Amino acid sequence: MRADARRNRERLLEAALVAFSKDPTDEVTLERVARDAGVGIGTLYRHFPTREALIEEVYRAELTRLCESAPRLLASLSPDAALRTWMDGFIDYSATKRGLAEALRTVIAAGGQPFAQSRTMMEAALGELLRAAESVGIRQDVEPYDVLVAMSAISLWVSEPDRREQAGRVLDLLMDGLRFTR
Repeated sequence: MRADARRNRERLLEAALVAFSKDPTDEVTLERVARDAGVGIGTLYRHFPTREALIEEVYRAELTRLCESAPRLLASLSPDAALRTWMDGFIDYSATKRGLAEALRTVIAAGGQPFAQSRTMMEAALGELLRAAESVGIRQDVEPYDVLVAMSAISLWVSEPDRREQAGRVLDLLMDGLRFTR
């Protein structure tokens, strides 16, 4: 993909994320998304032939961004700090997914499967972080899926913006639990 086409695609995904996260699905037009991205409607349709394709790709882009952050975090932070930072990213990702919930329902109703690879991708990224963090005292008997379940529960609690600070404190408690040895 040419650099300008890649930039247009990214701008479309960003504009769609904002639009579908804030407004009911029926109120978001593809023309609005294209206008907010600073491109023409033809450019939008070249990248995303249907509304559902755009919504599904917005979700997948956010999932990919979260999962691909794991190796970058490990390259720049200590393993436990990388893990904790990724947990914060997961909470942000979950908030985005909640914002897209109505839009994602339309994708599923149209036969799309936006969540098909979510668990596998997240478990792989989290597993990499957990394995690296074993060297700094994180338990070796921890299953990535168990940690995902705990983080998902935390993210449900913080669906209200005024609870984000509390989520950080609860994630700190989770990290302390991951350090506990019997």
